[in-house]
Amino acid sequence: MNGPAPTLRTGPIVATLAFTGTVAAIMQTLVTPLISELPQLLHTTSSNASWVITATLLSAAVFVPISGRLGDLLGKRTMLIASCVPLLAGSVLCALSSSVLPMITGRALQGMGMGLVPLGISLLRDVLPPERLGSAIALVSASMGIGGGLGLPIAAAVADYTSWRALFWGTAVLTLVIIGLIRTVVPAPAPLAEPAGTRPTGAARSTGRFDYIGAAGLSVGLVCLLLPVSKGGDWGWGSTRTLGLFTAAAAVLMLWARWELRIAAPLVDLRVTARPRVLLTNAASVLVGFGMYAQALILPQLLQLPKATGYGLGQSMLAMGLWMAPGGLMMMIVSPLGGRLSAARGPKVTLIAGALAIAAGYGLALPLMGSTWGLLLATVVSNGGVGLAYGAMPALIMSAVPLSATASANSFNTLMRSLGTSTAAAVIGVVLSQLTTTLGGHTLPSQGGFRIGLAIGCGVALIAAAVAAAIPAPPIPSALPTPAAPPAAATAPTAPTAPTAPGPATGDATTTTLRSETDGSSDRRDPATT
Repeated sequence: MNGPAPTLRTGPIVATLAFTGTVAAIMQTLVTPLISELPQLLHTTSSNASWVITATLLSAAVFVPISGRLGDLLGKRTMLIASCVPLLAGSVLCALSSSVLPMITGRALQGMGMGLVPLGISLLRDVLPPERLGSAIALVSASMGIGGGLGLPIAAAVADYTSWRALFWGTAVLTLVIIGLIRTVVPAPAPLAEPAGTRPTGAARSTGRFDYIGAAGLSVGLVCLLLPVSKGGDWGWGSTRTLGLFTAAAAVLMLWARWELRIAAPLVDLRVTARPRVLLTNAASVLVGFGMYAQALILPQLLQLPKATGYGLGQSMLAMGLWMAPGGLMMMIVSPLGGRLSAARGPKVTLIAGALAIAAGYGLALPLMGSTWGLLLATVVSNGGVGLAYGAMPALIMSAVPLSATASANSFNTLMRSLGTSTAAAVIGVVLSQLTTTLGGHTLPSQGGFRIGLAIGCGVALIAAAVAAAIPAPPIPSALPTPAAPPAAATAPTAPTAPTAPGPATGDATTTTLRSETDGSSDRRDPATT
């Protein structure tokens, strides 16, 4: 039987995992309304207070790939619940904090839970029938952007009208709700070894032991890389500290890669990562992450700068959040459309369309940056592209990796997006800090700086589209029916391909390829791994 079991309702599962991803993304924008007030609230300097944001970035980068690998080993549903524990503990600790050190610790704990989104995407492949995968993956993946878009106005409103501590108590309550929903709504995937016909889908767990040395090496390498990227503007890009950390990152990551290639059960399977379809998707992910975050850095500043500058729009923090919120809603609207596009034309086409839409958003912002409605239009177009791209990338990754490696592969892809956002923060920060103007004794980014930043974002998005266009199409497994002969799959119940056919053939490259992975065809068609 090709479809979910009669008692399995897939809608609540997808809704729960999308809600989980949205809450996790909200954690990243939670302190944005408080940035200027953190030194006073925590009785510290601005430099120390900036670690409240940096700690979450570093922690997420380190623990997302670790949680992905543990998901493949121990079960994705188990790791979803486990990832909520530091999220809950961090929220409570931040809510109780009155000084900077507990706040930094709490934010680092929150970063440990950022693996919820890639784990949720990977779990979909285990519990949903293939015909539902495309739209479900798109929605859950886009929840990262939806949470970021909606989190800012919500956090600004709560901080303005209640206590800042309410932000963290609220996220603690939401985390408890997530735990309850996962335990009651999301089923534990049945193993693939069950007798044929008992379930249409299942979970293939990876074998081997956890790679502790690889986890330590990747953690050290990422911290050495991301710390100077985040702090280079304060330390100086040519300082000994910055250059020394970049050098250490290169050395450690090279040694880590040698180790990963030597062992049988690595933290990240670099041979799978080197497959052209995976490699180019991850490269496009870095560029899309850059394009997404650059506009998130530039447009809010344009909205909030005083009108006396001649180009600022003089909006309050809350008003700025409300102007940006439709972008998050657009991701929610676009994600199911992206799933349909991927089903009809393949996720590669969806990724190209998303990158081009991001570039179009930047192109609109350049002539319309003097109007709130113009920036709203640019935000909606750009974020619509982000929704398309974010939904396509996991589908491309999962169509090219074995079923037993979906969580670690998706987590590594999430890490690539994070590298893109971190790079965007560094590059745009340098541009805006170098091209400045003075108003009332205050140094502010100039209009020329914003224009150059928007042009850079547009160029990077166009490069992302070009990289996506180079992603090779997946070979069609010979055991599956071709789109040219749909009656064969529908009228030949005794044919060998009937149990795995996703229904009447529609030419859906996404669901066909994802289903082919469950019987190991991914490994068989890659000569490098056989």
